[in-house]
Amino acid sequence: MSERPVTTLNKPDAALEMTLRPSLFADFTGQAKVKERLEIATAAAQQRGEALDHILLSGPPGLGKTTIANILAKAMGSNMKATSGPTIEKASDLAGLLTNLEEGDVLFIDEIHRLQKTIEEYLYPAMEDFKLDIIIDQGPNARSVRLNLPRFTLIGATTRSGLLTAPLLTRFPIRERLDYYQSDQLTKIVIRSAHLLNIEIEDKGAHEIARRSRGTPRIVNNLLRRVRDYAQIRGDGRITADIADRALAMLEIDENGLDEMDKRILEAIIVKFGGGPVGVNSLAVAVGEEPDTIEEVYEPYLIMEGYLNRTPQGRIATELSYQKLGLKPSVNQSKLF
Repeated sequence: MSERPVTTLNKPDAALEMTLRPSLFADFTGQAKVKERLEIATAAAQQRGEALDHILLSGPPGLGKTTIANILAKAMGSNMKATSGPTIEKASDLAGLLTNLEEGDVLFIDEIHRLQKTIEEYLYPAMEDFKLDIIIDQGPNARSVRLNLPRFTLIGATTRSGLLTAPLLTRFPIRERLDYYQSDQLTKIVIRSAHLLNIEIEDKGAHEIARRSRGTPRIVNNLLRRVRDYAQIRGDGRITADIADRALAMLEIDENGLDEMDKRILEAIIVKFGGGPVGVNSLAVAVGEEPDTIEEVYEPYLIMEGYLNRTPQGRIATELSYQKLGLKPSVNQSKLF
């Protein structure tokens, strides 16, 4: 018997995620002020018949930076070419991207803070004057050639805007920061995604998923799919508040949205490092995670929810962390609260 071809399997998560992404501002939930400002900028550019100004989108991962870039390109009737900072290794890589753009196109660079500095410098004349200076040959035969570029829009996305150099940062006329979502906004996203995926869900079930999703649409959609699986196997396929609660408990996500790694981080700071302060590299070794992942994925939510403080000396667990883990602070730590 021949094996069933891979093409008959369900869509991979990446393709499925694309179906859940809104393609219009009207369908985009949350980030109201950011959305309003970008809608005005888009409408004004269209009236003038110009390309959008360059845009920098910053904020924690999973909040919709790539989605907004796609919406902006569609609103302008433009093509979008997407890449990421780490994949642009040579100036020729950047030159290839820029010279293949057409008038009004959008170039989206994710994790733009990870661009090499030498490559970043090639961007400056391209962003300001829409010209690209490239060096041909080496040594005595080296010569500079200037290429004219079509007027394009660069949309940069970053989770670490503080790592961007000042020269690059100031070349973005529009800079917007995305914030974590409220649970009522995430509930709307859950209901919309459930409708697109043909999942039967009750409002209370949607709210239960939303409030444990760390204020992040990407996480809420991921949890919806996992709860759907649980409801399909352990229930009748309908997501109720009870089904959602049991599914999320199985996934070790508590009522505050903290998962196993969050608790390992808090426990390591309290038990292994006496409540802190502790540097991120030492903490990363203690929990077996990359420092960048701790800083970009876990810390922002823990700090926002009041479980951690970040000081010049390192990370410090708050009184709320001790309460969460059912631990008592030492006498010295109690004096800090």
